[in-house]
Amino acid sequence: MKLKVSTRGQVPPFKVMDVMREANLLAANGRDILHLEVGQPSTGAPAGVIAAAQKAMAIDKLGYTDALGINSLRRRIAQYYRDTHKIDLSEERVVVTTGSSGGFLLAFLSVFDAGDRVVLADPSYPAYRNILAALDIEAVGVLATAEDQYQPTPALLDNVDGNIDGLIIASPANPTGTMINAEEMASLTAYCIDRGIRLISDEIYHGITYKTPGVTALSHTDHAFVINSFSKYYSMTGWRVGWMVIPENLNRLIERLAQNIFISVPALSQHAATAAFDCVQELDENVARYAANRELLLRELPNVGITKFSSSDGAFYVYADVSHLTNNSEEFCRRLLNEVGVGIAPGSDFDRVRGISSIRISFAGDTDTISNAISRLTTWVSN
Repeated sequence: MKLKVSTRGQVPPFKVMDVMREANLLAANGRDILHLEVGQPSTGAPAGVIAAAQKAMAIDKLGYTDALGINSLRRRIAQYYRDTHKIDLSEERVVVTTGSSGGFLLAFLSVFDAGDRVVLADPSYPAYRNILAALDIEAVGVLATAEDQYQPTPALLDNVDGNIDGLIIASPANPTGTMINAEEMASLTAYCIDRGIRLISDEIYHGITYKTPGVTALSHTDHAFVINSFSKYYSMTGWRVGWMVIPENLNRLIERLAQNIFISVPALSQHAATAAFDCVQELDENVARYAANRELLLRELPNVGITKFSSSDGAFYVYADVSHLTNNSEEFCRRLLNEVGVGIAPGSDFDRVRGISSIRISFAGDTDTISNAISRLTTWVSN
C-alpha cells in the first residue's frame, strides 16, 4: 500500500543540526568533543531570568496566554525600542513568538503566497530558504561577496531577473557576522518601499556587536517585519521565546495565524523573558568573552593557513574560505569532527553554490574551548 507523503517535508536538512547530532553521539560514547558548530551561547540564562521563572512557577498557573503574548512582556519589548533605538513603538505592534523561527513562519505566512519570490543573500541562514520552500514560496539567492559585506545591495537587487515580492536581510548576519550600517539600511528600506517589496529584517544578534551597535529597520520604515529573539544576546536558546515587530495593520491577521498554529508561546518562558532586559551587566560580560574569542580566532586562523574570512563585526561566527584545503566542506567537517573532535559547520549549509569550500566557526563558547579547538585544527591541517 502506497500512502501519500507531502513534498513539503522534502526540504534540505539544517546541516548544522546534523553536525550537532553526530557530535553529541560521539560525546555520549566518551569522545572529548569541542562544539564550535552551533550558534548557541555556552552560558545559560542570566540569574534574573532564572529567578523570574522560579517566581512564576510558584505563583502562576502557567496556562495559555494571549496568542500575541503576555502584556507585560510586550510592553517591556516596546520599551526596549524606546530605550535602545529612540523609537516610540506601540506594544500593539509587538508579537511574542516561539523563538525567531516562529516569527519567520508567521511573517512568511502573513504576507507571501505560494509562488511568490523572496530574495536573500548567499551566504545566509539556511532555515530562511527551507521554511520558504516548505510553504511553496521561491527563495531567490543573490551571490553577495566580501566587497558587499556578504549583504544584499540595491545594485545586486537590480540584477535579479523577474519579480521580487520580498527581501530578507540580517544584521548582524549568520554565518558571516557582517552588518548593515545606517546609510545602507536607509537605502535598502527605500528600495523596498519604492518597489512594493515586503522587507523582513532579522535582528536576532543585536546586542552582540564589536565595533558599532546594530541598526534596526524600524528606524527607517514602519512597513517591515523585524524579527528578534531571546536566544542569542539573552542566552535563552532552549526557552524558545522571541518576538517580532509588525506593521500595525497586520495585527489581527497575525493573531489569527498564531492562535491556530501555536495557541500561545510557553507561559513560563514569557514570564522569564520579561526579566531579561534587566540583566544587561551579566549579558555584556558574555559579549566581552565573545569579543576575546573573536580576537583569538582572527589572530590564530592565519597561522593555520586560513587567511580569507568575513569581518565578523557582530554575532559570534567566522565564515572562512578553505578552498586551499577542500572542495567538499561537508566531508572536511565530518573528518575534523571524527578525527580530532572539533565540530564546525560546513559552508554548504549557507551557500549552495560556493559553500563547498567554506566553513563557519562559532566562537560562542568559553575561551579555553576556542583555544583548544585552534590547537587541534592546526595539528590536523598540518598533518
